[in-house]
Amino acid sequence: MLDPSCGDGQFLALHRNSVGIEQNPVSAHRAIERAPGALVHEGDFFTWAFETHERFECAAGNPPFIRYQTFKGETRRRALDLCLDLGVRFSGLTSSWAPFLVATAGLLKCGGRMAFVVPAEIGHAPYAAPLLDYLVAHFAKVQVVAVRNKLFPTLSEDCWLLYTEGFGGQTDTIDLTVVDDFLPARTMPMPTTKIDVDEWRNTWNRRLRPYLLPASVRRIYADALDDARTFRLADFASVGIGYISGDNDFFHLRPSEAKRLGIPAAFLQPAVRNGRAMPEKQITKATVEGWRRNDDPVLLLRLTRDQELPTVVKNYLDSSAGHAARQGYKCRNRAPWYAVPDVQIPDFVLSYMSGRRANLVRNSAGVSCTNSVHAIRVRNRPLAAELLPRWSTPFVRLSCELEGHALGGGMLKLEPREAGRIAFPSAGSFGKTGEEELEDAIGTLQRWRHYAD
Repeated sequence: MLDPSCGDGQFLALHRNSVGIEQNPVSAHRAIERAPGALVHEGDFFTWAFETHERFECAAGNPPFIRYQTFKGETRRRALDLCLDLGVRFSGLTSSWAPFLVATAGLLKCGGRMAFVVPAEIGHAPYAAPLLDYLVAHFAKVQVVAVRNKLFPTLSEDCWLLYTEGFGGQTDTIDLTVVDDFLPARTMPMPTTKIDVDEWRNTWNRRLRPYLLPASVRRIYADALDDARTFRLADFASVGIGYISGDNDFFHLRPSEAKRLGIPAAFLQPAVRNGRAMPEKQITKATVEGWRRNDDPVLLLRLTRDQELPTVVKNYLDSSAGHAARQGYKCRNRAPWYAVPDVQIPDFVLSYMSGRRANLVRNSAGVSCTNSVHAIRVRNRPLAAELLPRWSTPFVRLSCELEGHALGGGMLKLEPREAGRIAFPSAGSFGKTGEEELEDAIGTLQRWRHYAD
């Protein structure tokens, strides 16, 4: 048995003929003590995997979950190159665990099997799709156990389980077992659903998360997607992030501060700083006046290239706060450093992260927004006027849950591309019974992201 990231050897100790790889020397020493019969290699797994000629009957473990921001450098390059040699191309946003599994599978003998703890991101992350594509093309059986309650209560990360067998074969289905809690057993649990791989790819955008829902709900949603009268948000509007100032505290002034400094109103643009500042339905002039009365820091110092600046603005830029701000990464890599790019006035503002539901707010006051929320620019106004009033309907709210993804703390996160996929069906596509099923489905997905816990 191979454990590609064996830590202190807990998996190795349970198998009489095992090999482990561990980069941390302290953990590697503990693994040797815990599993004296195992062979433990200290070093980088991907370097070892590239050089070894050993092949294994099985592999098991809990690979490191290092997000792409810190999974970098030479280790990342070796990992992605090794996966590319095995026929898997991962994006730049790939976290470490997925390459670990592909590289491990490449070290199996014909008929070999694997069992791994994996993050619940396997159910929705775009970078997990190439991994699953590889697994169904190289194993006779692929099973995922989706566990709602945390496997490791002290960790923020939700974890699922992955099991494969029959390396060298292939399958056109993924077995999914949905459980609230996982209890150890000698055999794998029976699948709740057999997922057709073509349906997973073509209907559900290569996501497993929709299969947490009953088949009847999936049918309602899939039928609506097949209806020519159903539109995605990206069909009639563009979704983008707001501006990145480089130093929000410096570039956003309180009204009292702008008055004290004497900065003219012509250089100040009201802006939504984050989702908490968004009202429920629309941003009006009264909303902005409320921000001003509260003396909230919502006035963006909006300066442009080659603009003649008054002395009061120059003095603020040359203040100690200004000298500190210009040292930031974004500021020092643009010219001039004080000209915040991509400031736009969107038609609507959409919350980037939300609790109970994603919030779409009409921008009737002409404010701008930071990258903490999404800027929606309407391209087809008649279609938007017909469809956007349906935002609060059960179908669209479920679409937000299905197209977005769970974040820690029970939050729903919608990346711009995910938001663009939010679907709007035609009016009267289903009756009251269907809407009740959709409401129940929303509650189910909220429980899976722990919002309702």
